[in-house]
Amino acid sequence: MAKTESVTIHPPNLKVAVFRIVGTAHYVQHKFSAKAKQMMIDKQAAGSVAKKGTKREPKDFDALYEGATHRMTDGSYGIPAPGFRAAMVSACRVVGFKMTLAKLSLFIEADGFDDEGTPLVKMRKGTPHRSDLAVRLETGVIDIRPRPMWNPGWEADLRVRFDADQFSLEDVANLLMRVGTQVGIGEGRPDSKNSCGMGWGLFSVTTKK
Repeated sequence: MAKTESVTIHPPNLKVAVFRIVGTAHYVQHKFSAKAKQMMIDKQAAGSVAKKGTKREPKDFDALYEGATHRMTDGSYGIPAPGFRAAMVSACRVVGFKMTLAKLSLFIEADGFDDEGTPLVKMRKGTPHRSDLAVRLETGVIDIRPRPMWNPGWEADLRVRFDADQFSLEDVANLLMRVGTQVGIGEGRPDSKNSCGMGWGLFSVTTKK
């Protein structure tokens, strides 16, 4: 007689929805530049003699601005895809959905990658300009940091892959709208870890399919 087995684990029911988002506030990003990373590597490799006899180079603000900008390998501008995913997971706190489940149920499909392999969502509309921002370091010292800033009206098409056994399409759309109005993305967003933000990185959701 054939043995009968019951199935309790069903295959993933993943679907993809595409949303057009339009910036309602400025968007500011901060990529950790390759030059800054190399300077840290050189300093750590030098050990205890790292500061002896070293000369502080003048700041090249244009180079720092470019280094803080995420670009895809074809040269176009992009927004880090993990930032959207983290924002959607964070928004679950507002609606009482378990963030641990959301982390396993929401994903952002990348349009491409930068030179360090960061997955990016392509910026389909908008050109950044340099913004020299005053920031307070952990030591209390105020410094000037150039950052790329997009004016309101920037656009991107966001492809969200979601577990349809956990979320409906309407759930995903509503969660993304909460990201756009309550959480934000990038620097100075309302959900910033270190402050209440500047109200940047907010957007509206105009279409879904």
